[in-house]
Amino acid sequence: MKRMKTMTKMKIWMPGILLLFFFVVSCEKEDPIIEAEVLVEYLESMNSTAGDYVNTDMPAIRSAEQVRTLNTLNKVYIMDIRSATDFADGHIENAVNVAAGDVLNHIESVDLSGYDEVSIVCYTGQTAGWATCLLRLMGYDKVYSMKFGMCSWHADFADRWNNNTKSTYSTQFVSTVTEKGPAGELPLLSTGKETGQEILEVRVDEVLADGFGEASISSTEVYANLDNYYIVNYWPEAEYLDPGHIEGAVQYTPKQSIKLATDLKTLPADKTIVVYCYTGQNSANLAAYLRVLGYEAKSLLFGTNGMIYNDMTVSKWSASQIMGYEYVQ
Repeated sequence: MKRMKTMTKMKIWMPGILLLFFFVVSCEKEDPIIEAEVLVEYLESMNSTAGDYVNTDMPAIRSAEQVRTLNTLNKVYIMDIRSATDFADGHIENAVNVAAGDVLNHIESVDLSGYDEVSIVCYTGQTAGWATCLLRLMGYDKVYSMKFGMCSWHADFADRWNNNTKSTYSTQFVSTVTEKGPAGELPLLSTGKETGQEILEVRVDEVLADGFGEASISSTEVYANLDNYYIVNYWPEAEYLDPGHIEGAVQYTPKQSIKLATDLKTLPADKTIVVYCYTGQNSANLAAYLRVLGYEAKSLLFGTNGMIYNDMTVSKWSASQIMGYEYVQ
């Protein structure tokens, strides 16, 4: 009889003991990490592979003249990311043709110890800026894009810039200030990784696979419906006011605003972000960075050179940018 009473008491206690066990175990489990936050904190750290590139050295650009000087000394490794056909029609001596999406795999296979720098060359400097940012984030800190691309090397390649300087939207630029909204949440990332470096590696691979086409947009498409986009004016505040900006654009200061502690979280995670600068080269860098963080970001092609060219006083494409250097086929 006594044994039966003991067993009855155990049956009564057992559910409570199991409940307490599961409660203790669940409390011991760590909360799931917020991947985007882990990634941003890592990238903003000077101890990361990126060394806070976006807020320090971005954009990493070299002129055609600087590339030529280093190439004469055999001190620059040149990656030309144009199509194989265009590369065959003419390229810088010693350059290697690499598909834009393969730049990381390629550079990992190259012994760079004998070179001072790596130069990425494209048509206009914009795709190269995008690729340069991704390689910089991965720790390749001597990678630079060539300013204005092959357009600046020789007149035979200059059509892409010559044909895209326009003042179509000069009368539509405004000086009215649009304030940043309140801070929100970072994009949701789900790589399944836990450390900043691991998350970064997955995200860079994904952004490279998407290509620069997904990371860029024309002014025609943007102006077709401005309300579809959150537009980032990525230049100093004084120039946001004069010569002005795209109506509704919000000003973010280079090397200051895109930080977790300042204005990064004011960017919407649920709307396409269009970033523009003067030439599309700096904005291509920033679009690459934001896409790594999970934002749907696009660089506005040719920047204000393609919208208000006649009103610009700095960073303008012109014939003086064409150096007339020799090339090989």
